Amino acid sequence: MPHSHYNSAHTREAQRVTFISAILDGLLGLAKLLVGAASGSTAMIADGIHSLSDLVTDVFVMIATHYGRQAPDSDHPYGHWRIETLCTLGLGSLLIAVAGAFAWDSVQHLFAPTPVPESSLAIMLTLLALLIKEALFRYTLKVAKRQRSALLEANAWHSRSDALSSLVVLIGLIGVQFGLAWLDPVAAIVVALLVAKIGWQLLRDAGRELIDTALPEERQQAIRDCALSVAEVHNLHDLRTRTLGGRVSLDLHLLVDAGLSVSEGHEIGNEVTRRIRQQLPEIYDITFHIDPEDDSEGPRADQQSRLPLRDEIETTLESHWRHLPVWQERQSVDLHYVSGPGRRQVDVALFLPADAHSSATSPGASLAVTLSEAAHDLPWLGEVRVWISDSTSAPARPD
Repeated sequence: MPHSHYNSAHTREAQRVTFISAILDGLLGLAKLLVGAASGSTAMIADGIHSLSDLVTDVFVMIATHYGRQAPDSDHPYGHWRIETLCTLGLGSLLIAVAGAFAWDSVQHLFAPTPVPESSLAIMLTLLALLIKEALFRYTLKVAKRQRSALLEANAWHSRSDALSSLVVLIGLIGVQFGLAWLDPVAAIVVALLVAKIGWQLLRDAGRELIDTALPEERQQAIRDCALSVAEVHNLHDLRTRTLGGRVSLDLHLLVDAGLSVSEGHEIGNEVTRRIRQQLPEIYDITFHIDPEDDSEGPRADQQSRLPLRDEIETTLESHWRHLPVWQERQSVDLHYVSGPGRRQVDVALFLPADAHSSATSPGASLAVTLSEAAHDLPWLGEVRVWISDSTSAPARPD
């Protein structure tokens, strides 16, 4: 039973925070380039280029958010969420590349320090950029957590990497005032390691999603407990979970009484679905299967011995029972497929009206025996029952 969470308000919010990020990245990048050129600070110029690279990433995220949150179509029946997952892989890789560039450049500066010119304007702009990017990181991360968007979270950490880059530049600029220029490359190496760690975590999580890794066991147990809270569900098995763009899809088999009607079994499944979604709102797609017996340990359905379906059964029974009045007077026939140790058969129940001639002359039990004896050669035929109604309009009752 699929359930859609294609929230246009969430999409607008995600694009709004990314658009704000893009505007700020563009303004900061240009300001850093201008001040860096005026002051002769190569570190400031490099930081400006880093901010402009964030602008490119922001555009990338806006496009991915737009297309990744479109509704399912004939080519993508499960939706487009994994467009965001692929983009998260790209951003994680970019963070690792940025960290590598930081580390390499910093090691070179550590062994061959480059003089950094003094500039109060450069220090103030770098401090302002640091505060803006940190605030942007916190804002974007808050939206990402609320929407469970790995892509927005990756972009938030990309903003944090720019803030850390500004911090390194600030340390270098301040260190010059005290003759401690070596602080710049040392701090940059530490920052590079932190950024690389974040990039690796994003790559790992996105990769786990792409290979359909299941939810952690404690969350699966929460799903089981929620499903079993419905009294009519005796057990469940074949619980399978996977993640698509931060949203969870699951399949499960529910064990119910074998004698229930199709509609009652379906409504039990609907109730399980409702309770799971109330408790775990990140689950957007649930597919349930109603089982009359626990087949989790046995062979798959396509490997079991074949049992005939209704059309074939009624044709076969007609050939065996057409001479019997009880068969000719039937109102309806119920079929119950029963599996158990050494048994895989179809139980047949005939419903007769109260005024049936055959029921007036013989009790239901005798009629059932007569039917069983007339079809004793059918290997799939299990127990036969005859039910007689109190009246032509009243529900049937067992004789």
